[in-house]
Amino acid sequence: MNWPKSVTIKEVGPRDGLQNTKSVLSTNDKINWINQLSQTGLSYIEITSFVHPKWIPMLADSLEVAKGISRVDGVTYAALVPNKRGLEKALDANVDEISVFISASETHNERNINKSISHTFPILQGVTQEAIASHKTVRGYISTVFGCPYEGKISISKVLHICEKLFEMGVYEISLGDTIGVATPKQVEQVLDTLLDYYSADSLAMHFHNTRGTALANVNASLISGISKFDSSIGGLGGCPYAPGASGNLATDDLLYMLEAMEIETGVNKNKIHRAALFIQEKTGEPLSSHDSKIVRNVLE
Repeated sequence: MNWPKSVTIKEVGPRDGLQNTKSVLSTNDKINWINQLSQTGLSYIEITSFVHPKWIPMLADSLEVAKGISRVDGVTYAALVPNKRGLEKALDANVDEISVFISASETHNERNINKSISHTFPILQGVTQEAIASHKTVRGYISTVFGCPYEGKISISKVLHICEKLFEMGVYEISLGDTIGVATPKQVEQVLDTLLDYYSADSLAMHFHNTRGTALANVNASLISGISKFDSSIGGLGGCPYAPGASGNLATDDLLYMLEAMEIETGVNKNKIHRAALFIQEKTGEPLSSHDSKIVRNVLE
């Protein structure tokens, strides 16, 4: 197999992980956790979302968190932005990168954004253009690429159409989301075979959820296809509030274990990841779902 020599792990725990926890962390705990993550060797951390608190109350303190963290050179600090109002806050916080999002499913997009896909494009274009004019890079998320809780299987033609629109806007990279964790390695291979006829592997990233325990298998299929960038969340924290049944993200610690065992470089310190995982588990009061964190916890206990 032509495995990549290195992989970039994009940590989304402070945003995608915390948006679906039962407990609301204090601002100081969020800041302390992100500061810990900044010392692990991660080169990318999505720190929060500037969505209206009405929709994501767990991240209501996004501006305070973004302004309160201690930044480390070489780390990109990103935030999810839904509209120009959110962008104003993100620019005020001086985040490095703006993430915009849209679903490949009309129904999920309506539930998540309260707009049709066609009505979402102009909003994302406005955000993207203004962000780029403010010297920020812009990353795109496409949700429900591999399946929707309301519509079932999603046509690859829909995904291609949205990719085309996002790249035309100026997005430099698109993260393909398995929002409800239904993808299989065969499906991942089929989707990527199509997309890679149009776009370079370097312009795509994968965002898997582990609802059915297939996240790492899907990472493996992506690696074989030439993908080397993956979103993940420490301990497997996360889930989508607008996708019933969706459990946590691909766990950063499980991903790190597999990649290290395959001798694929990440630049991430596993021991520091473990400490950050134990910290957030204590603060949320919820046991982490990742396999690696359970092993580490049992050893320490």
